Amino acid sequence: MSGLQLVDITKRYGAVTAVDGISLEIEDGAFVCLLGPSGCGKTTLLRMIAGLEDPSAGDISLQGARINDMPAHKRNLGMVFQSLALFPHLTIGENIAYPLKIRGNSRADCEARVRDLLDMVQLPGIENRSTAQLSGGQRQRVAIARALAVSPQLFLLDEPLSALDAKLREAMQVELRQLQQRLGITTIVVTHDQREAMSMSDKIVVMSNGKVEQMAAPIEAYKKPASPFVADFLGQANLIRVQKAESGAALSGGRVPGLSLGPRNEALISIRPEDVVIKGGGEGPLPADVVFIREMGATVEVHLDAGADRIIALAPPKRDGGLKVGARVSIDLPADACVVFDSREAV
Repeated sequence: MSGLQLVDITKRYGAVTAVDGISLEIEDGAFVCLLGPSGCGKTTLLRMIAGLEDPSAGDISLQGARINDMPAHKRNLGMVFQSLALFPHLTIGENIAYPLKIRGNSRADCEARVRDLLDMVQLPGIENRSTAQLSGGQRQRVAIARALAVSPQLFLLDEPLSALDAKLREAMQVELRQLQQRLGITTIVVTHDQREAMSMSDKIVVMSNGKVEQMAAPIEAYKKPASPFVADFLGQANLIRVQKAESGAALSGGRVPGLSLGPRNEALISIRPEDVVIKGGGEGPLPADVVFIREMGATVEVHLDAGADRIIALAPPKRDGGLKVGARVSIDLPADACVVFDSREAV
């Protein structure tokens, strides 16, 4: 069932179009990440869903009811802002109880709900502390608890983990996803962190210049990107221009045997570094020179020059040191790992 539906949503600020005719359907209980670079329109889209911005055109529906004209406080949603927006003059309990208090809940009901929410976010017994006494991760959990206090139909988060250090951010990604799965609340998160989106979401909405480039499951968007932009933005990709050749495709330094370009004479192909195969010696369809090596623990990142193309490969580490800079090798770009785009498509 479609919990949230956007139809041709557009937002203009004078001559600038921040969101350009976006249509999406998000199922009940789904965890969706709006992913894209700064300025792509993802936060503006989230704010329109929340009722903090009015669309210039289009319709927003929640559970089948149009909510364009419904004020934010009547949309039954919870929101966590990038700044968290906790009240420094209130205790933790008072912060969490605030949305309940303004809805007229009794003091006893508020206190009981605060205790339940603090238990849920694994911060029991801190209701009388001030926000200044908490770490960044604890403040994040309090903001989440406050947003969930009114049992919202829709949970919206705008860059919720961006201020945390890398290790804590990864731990919070797991906690947030587990919490969402337990509660079953439809959740939309704005992020520019590809790893965050891949690890948390059921669906990723990749945005660029106010438009949706692709909406898909994370692994589908990664393995079968809909455009060169998605391939390049979502993880790391080799984007290489090729021409049709006998029994395959040709690039500046050699060939990709078995790769069909369809009706195209020229194309742009994408292949992930982990799919590039490095072979010993310089004999083969695509000879290359090793120009840079970066040890990354579980893998080794190898930069190779194949004619005019720079190709990056990921290889397992070798105890004897493996490849050396300056070595002449042959590389294989498996045809079934290549995604073919029209040569005119821009990255």
